[in-house]
Amino acid sequence: MADRFEKWEYPEIIDGKPTRYNWVVQASDRLTLGFKTDIGAFTYINATHEVEIQEHVQVGSHCSIYSVSTIDGKAGKVTLMKNCAIGSHTTIMPGVTVGENSIIGAHSFLNRDIPANVIAFGVPARVVRKIGE
Repeated sequence: MADRFEKWEYPEIIDGKPTRYNWVVQASDRLTLGFKTDIGAFTYINATHEVEIQEHVQVGSHCSIYSVSTIDGKAGKVTLMKNCAIGSHTTIMPGVTVGENSIIGAHSFLNRDIPANVIAFGVPARVVRKIGE
């Protein structure tokens, strides 16, 4: 991973417009983006109630991260802790925290917190094992 991020720079983020990597943020002033993150193309981030993506986080393509839901009115900060990885096509709902070093499988739906150092996936996502087991 070190070589991949050797020349990493913070992307220019303009509210509602695709970055040069083709992901979009709404309420970009409420997004905290950590050092050496990797966010895949066509990912959508709604940071109205704050989204924090810590350092060395990987988010796959076509993910949706919501700090507010217009369907049920839920709202809350979303936090992706350092070194976690989110599989492509995953949806993260308001108020969810993904713990440090955790891995979320592709096409998952997160509507509750995921602890550190686990592998989780599914609809809704459930922990399937601790990393290292």
